[in-house]
Amino acid sequence: MTKNIFIILISVLFINCKQTTIAQPQEKTAEKTKVSDVAAIINFLASDELEGRDTGSEGLEKAAKFIEEEFKKNKIAPYFETYRDTFDAKGTATYNVVGFLKGTDDKLSKEFIILGAHYDHIGKGKEVDGDVIANGANDNAAGSSAVIALAKQFAQLKNNKRSILFVLFGAEERGLLGSAHLAEVLKEKNINLYAMVNFEMIGVPLNDKPYKAYITGYEISNMAQKMNEYAGSELIGYLPKAKEFQLFRRSDNYPFYEQFKVPCQTISTFDFTNYNYYHHVDDEASEMNFEFMAELINSCAPVITKMANTSDKEVKLN
Repeated sequence: MTKNIFIILISVLFINCKQTTIAQPQEKTAEKTKVSDVAAIINFLASDELEGRDTGSEGLEKAAKFIEEEFKKNKIAPYFETYRDTFDAKGTATYNVVGFLKGTDDKLSKEFIILGAHYDHIGKGKEVDGDVIANGANDNAAGSSAVIALAKQFAQLKNNKRSILFVLFGAEERGLLGSAHLAEVLKEKNINLYAMVNFEMIGVPLNDKPYKAYITGYEISNMAQKMNEYAGSELIGYLPKAKEFQLFRRSDNYPFYEQFKVPCQTISTFDFTNYNYYHHVDDEASEMNFEFMAELINSCAPVITKMANTSDKEVKLN
């Protein structure tokens, strides 16, 4: 073999190897939720303009329209004919806002995961320094921001084999009326519900805990353990106060558990020591830790992705 032929062969091999490397497809990843994304959602939902988002109010209507626009912008389809699931809240007409992202797998798409949070609040509270608007930043613009942000992340990739409903519940403050209504409707439709993950009061970090958030009804399923396994870290922990105050029964997860008897639990960071403004006019956006919230949402995204893609239903009741 002459020197020139040897050089030519080496050059061809180098070019082919380079082309092969370039041709390798890169795994698509969703854009992570930014601190500014969380801040924008909460600054609007908890603004004085919405006057505390009371059931039946103009402020709640503005909140619903905002959520609908976020879903439309991110190509999240309505589950019903429109995004609104209308119901009667003890004589007041109101609505849940329900978005839908169909699963990509022919078989698994018939199974559903619900990601939920309530977007209503109490309207007005006890006056403090002339302020009567109970803005409801932590309760529950915070949880609402998680559902909206996660919807955006999942819509970017569309890599969920199971179908996902993104639900913002109305009339939670009137007694879990929105979630009770939707749970009944979905039960009548006989949907195959795998699990429901609810977000409630996640606006500030826990005090002196090794985990980022706790889950209500910790002992009723292996959801916390599976979430930590999927996260590869201690993301979710056990808070004794949550059991003491029966928080499992006091948020929008509970009507779904009652109807479907599958894992339906709430993620929260309110630990009774880290936030003084429950149902208070000072529950303002300025009190929220947006950096922490973005971190928590981004930690939950791959966990929910894993839940949406396992071949079997690994999260189970104990």
